[in-house]
Amino acid sequence: MPRARKGSARHRKHKRVLKSVSGHHGAEGVRYSLAITALLRAGQHAYRNRRVRKRDFRGLWITRISAACRQRGVRYGEFINRLKIAGIALNRKMLSEIAVADPEMFDKLANVTDSAA
Repeated sequence: MPRARKGSARHRKHKRVLKSVSGHHGAEGVRYSLAITALLRAGQHAYRNRRVRKRDFRGLWITRISAACRQRGVRYGEFINRLKIAGIALNRKMLSEIAVADPEMFDKLANVTDSAA
C-alpha cells in the first residue's frame, strides 16, 4: 500500500493561511512559515484593537462635548455633573451627536444645566 503524505490536506491548509494574509508586504504574504507568524500577530492586534477602538471613540465624544461646552462658557466636568443633577440621562455618544448635528438643542441642554446648578 502506498504511503499517504497528506498532500491535498496540506495544500488546502497552506492555501487557507496564505489567502488570509494576502495583502501583507514582502515574504509574509507569500511564504507559509512567515505567513503563520503574520496571521497570529494580526489576530492579536485585532483582538486588542477591538477594545482600544471603544476607548478612542469615548475620547472623541468627550472632546466634542468639551469643545461645545467651551463655546458656551461651561467646563465639561461641570456640564456632565449638572446633567446628572438635573436627571438628564444622555450618554456621551448621544451628547456628542447633539453637539455636532443640533447645536440649538445643545444650547437648551446647557441652559437646563445652568438652572440646575
